[in-house]
Amino acid sequence: MKEISYKKEDFIKSLSLNKGFSNLLSKKIIEELLETLSILIKNNDLILKNIGSFRIIEKKERMGRNPKTKENYIIKKQKSLSFITSNYLKKLINE
Repeated sequence: MKEISYKKEDFIKSLSLNKGFSNLLSKKIIEELLETLSILIKNNDLILKNIGSFRIIEKKERMGRNPKTKENYIIKKQKSLSFITSNYLKKLINE
């Protein structure tokens, strides 16, 4: 399977072409969507029906090692985002 990488600009162009919106309106829609999603995820776990759920995971501080130099270093604690696909979306993908 070929891996395809999209940028935010690609989504904006696609929305503009497929729905007939101007690039400016498409950009505003995408940016508002991303901002709204980030606010909702920060405040709580976010469950989107028939798409999946987003959850923030707190990773603890731990020891890491540079594989080239074998030097040990501390990886600081950080937050990470987890996404679990809904069964409906899995079914659509596998058809």
